[in-house]
Parts: sequence; C-alpha cells; structure tokens
Amino acid sequence: MPTSSASTTDSAKSRSVGVQSLERAFDLLERMADAGGEVGLSELSASSGLPLPTIHRLMRTLVACGYVRQQPNRRYALGPRLIRLGESSARLLGTWARPHLARLVEETGETANMALLDGDEIVYVAQVPSKHSMRMFTEVGRRVLPHSTGVGKALLAGFPDAEVRALLARTGMPAATDRTITTPEGFLAALEEVRGTGYAVDDNEQEIGVRCLAVPVPDSPTAAAISISGPAGRVTESATGKIVPVLQQVARELSEALSKPGGTPA
Repeated sequence: MPTSSASTTDSAKSRSVGVQSLERAFDLLERMADAGGEVGLSELSASSGLPLPTIHRLMRTLVACGYVRQQPNRRYALGPRLIRLGESSARLLGTWARPHLARLVEETGETANMALLDGDEIVYVAQVPSKHSMRMFTEVGRRVLPHSTGVGKALLAGFPDAEVRALLARTGMPAATDRTITTPEGFLAALEEVRGTGYAVDDNEQEIGVRCLAVPVPDSPTAAAISISGPAGRVTESATGKIVPVLQQVARELSEALSKPGGTPA
C-alpha cells in the first residue's frame, strides 16, 4: 500500500525537528562552556534567543543523559559524561595534527609539538621528532605550567590579563631555569610582545640549551598551539625569521582541517 503524501510530510517534519533539537542541544552546551560551565535558564534564553520552555525541555534531556547536571542553586552545570568525550577528543586531536606536525619538521628540521590548555596546565598531545641526532623530546601527555613555555605564552596571549593573573596566582611561577619569568608583570609584558609579533619564544626558560617558537592554532575548538623546539645553537634569532612564517601557515592549515565537517552519516 503506497504511503500517503501526508504521512511522508509528517515523517520529514519529524526528522527536521529531531535534527533541530540536536543542533540546539549542542549549541546550549557550547554556550554553557563559554559562560564558564554553569548558567541559569534565563541566561541561556537571553544568549540563545530560544524560549524558556524549549530550553527547559532540552536541558531535562541533557540532564537525563548525564551531559548536564542541575546544581542545588537550580543553575545548570556541564556534566561528568562530557569528561570522557573530551579526553577521547583530545587524543584524536593529536592524531589529526600529526601530518601537519610532520610537514613542520620537514620544513624547519626541528621537533614539532602540539599542546592544549587543560585547566591551568599545558598538556602535550602530539609530537613529531626532528631527524637530527641532537633533538628535543617532550613526552606526549606531559603536563607543565604555562609560564615557562612557548606554547603557554602563545595560548595565554589570547586571554584577558585579569584571567592570566588569576591563573598565575593559582599555579605559582616556579623557576625551571634561571631564565624563567617568575613575576606576573614580567609574564604579562611577554604576552603583550606575543600579541604584537604573532608568535611566542621560550628562550632557555623551560630547559637550558633549548629554544622554542610557538603560535596559537586560530579558531581551534579548544585552546591549542603548535611549536618547534631545538638546540639554541640551531633555533637562532636569524632562523626565527624563517621558521615563524612556516609555523603560522601550518597553524592556519591545521585550523582549517579541524573546522571541516566530519561528513554525513549514511
């Protein structure tokens, strides 16, 4: 028996509504993340333009799935099930970055890294080593404080000074070497220089004899930066002028690759 046109229309409408609900739910999660992880329904309504009943219905579903939890103060917070998704995504981010890092190694000759800002720490998620016999190694998964690294400077240069000061107050600024910046004022001045030049330098600040150049990955879904590191005798001031444009180009290409849709399911 043929399907009536009314039934077909209803089915298409149902699929459309379902997809719209999914898009709205993810939009609300991203707005919650932008707001620091905890919001009220009225705040979500004001920022999204959706009516309160629609937001309440979507949030009930997200709470039931564990992706959002309701706090005792009736506000909503990002839920623990997102942690597992985030950890898996971060690992894949490093996998997706490796071809771009390999190109960076080919063009600069130095070890290439990718790092994320995870809470108050820098975590390295990918590395492709240099082919030189004397080269730098940073273990994937290693965590460091941002104030003594090029990637830390590249990432925090995109944050307001007040947020940077608050982070530094939480972590402290221990000296890794005698070249490490150990005052908030000194670090904020370094970030201003990063904003002006478009790249960050770790000049023997994390490890004596090692120089690192880093740039942020623009429009990354999470705060990310890429860098090259090598002996200070190779990564010189004169080499910096040649390496930085390559770093910036690879960062743009990586950003474009990460922003591409993942394809349409069959």
